[in-house]
Amino acid sequence: MSIQPVILWTDALIYLLLLLAALSVWYTGRHEHLSQPWKRVARSRTGQAAMVVLLCYAVVGLLDTLHFNPQSGEDEQGKPVYSTEVLSLFDHLAGPLRTQREKTYSAPFAIHLFSKESIEQPDGSTVRDYPRLKYGGAHLGPDGEGRGADILKQALSGAVKGIVVWFLLLILLCRFDHRRLMNLLAGNTENPWHVGAWTGFALAVLFGACWEWAGNYHILGTDKVGEDVFFQSLKSIRTGLVIGTLTTLVMLPAAILLGIMAGYFRGWIDDVIQYLYTTLNSIPGVLLIAAAVLMMQIYMSNHADDFNSLTERADLRLLFLCLILGVTSWTGLCRLLRGEALKLRELEYVQAAKAFGVGNFRILVRHVLPNVMHIVLISIALDFSGLVLAEAVLSYISIGVDPSTNSWGNMINGARLELAREPVVWWSLLAAFGFMFTLVLAANLFSDVVRDAFDPRLRQQR
Repeated sequence: MSIQPVILWTDALIYLLLLLAALSVWYTGRHEHLSQPWKRVARSRTGQAAMVVLLCYAVVGLLDTLHFNPQSGEDEQGKPVYSTEVLSLFDHLAGPLRTQREKTYSAPFAIHLFSKESIEQPDGSTVRDYPRLKYGGAHLGPDGEGRGADILKQALSGAVKGIVVWFLLLILLCRFDHRRLMNLLAGNTENPWHVGAWTGFALAVLFGACWEWAGNYHILGTDKVGEDVFFQSLKSIRTGLVIGTLTTLVMLPAAILLGIMAGYFRGWIDDVIQYLYTTLNSIPGVLLIAAAVLMMQIYMSNHADDFNSLTERADLRLLFLCLILGVTSWTGLCRLLRGEALKLRELEYVQAAKAFGVGNFRILVRHVLPNVMHIVLISIALDFSGLVLAEAVLSYISIGVDPSTNSWGNMINGARLELAREPVVWWSLLAAFGFMFTLVLAANLFSDVVRDAFDPRLRQQR
């Protein structure tokens, strides 16, 4: 079966972000003074563990970024005809998780629906009972006998598969050198790589077991329309990462350029820039975001023919939300860079450059900008988790991403009504909270390590 590649707006920006990250890694590796802080990050045990967790989230998000149109058939001339449905590589790998839908709610690992229904018996009578799920536990007998033993068996099988994948990855990273592998696992290395390796081991065992379970059970239950909650939680990873990264890509140019210009030139330039971000800060952010999103909704409703699918429409709204969040969140970093530039312009090497007739642009690029990059990196790491949480809050009040987009905010918004049921449907809220909590916690721990490594004042205190 052939496919037709599709590149959404957010996909293109993610590819651009990966290219910039690769160029930054290459440039940093060629300069010792730039690579030294990252070496301090690598020597942190907390940083190692947090980085492995973030990499796992990033892999799932990248797999969900490769989109395509599947082939739906052939025309009269034998040429392939492609569907308008937009799928991702993760959708293809997930397979049954995406397509196997139940009728309505079911609890985690359940084999029956959550609510009783009227079931017609073979003799024509009707009874009130819990109907059997169509896919969850379908391989078991009619009464579900042996479910506990089957769950344990599949957990062991998935854990073994995860360990095998983990071991193969370590062998590949160690370049098939068994001595290096043994030293890494034993912690006999300069950096605590063994912390990252054993964190990866725990994640491989957990994810392997969950993936094996997901083939036969709804391990986190199903929602109102019968969709698998585990699949929704994994699909929401891309939305969280897009909000956290692309918003940073949008706000950085304005924050860096205006911040160092205000602090270096002072005078009327400083007054104009201060007036700009002070005015923007005086507008309630939620109201500004709500107004922009509503305007975007009206535009998309009036130009529905411009979108080939609902996925493209939802992607454009996601991109617009990143733009709005970037416009409203650059002011804090701009203020920090202005204060740092005010200090740097008075230092001896900047004054000497001015005395020798070096141009202002060259001074900003060669002397001011490199000395404020530690603030930029620290702000990026700290703001990421805040942006992920902001998406959840905005989607909860219905001004976030499109309702058809998988996101933790939409899951929490849907769970608001589920908590009013009797009995309570709790698993959607718990799943969204668990995945979001893990990502934000790992991002916060990693940002603390980055701050300690890049902030010169903290290093001097130690």
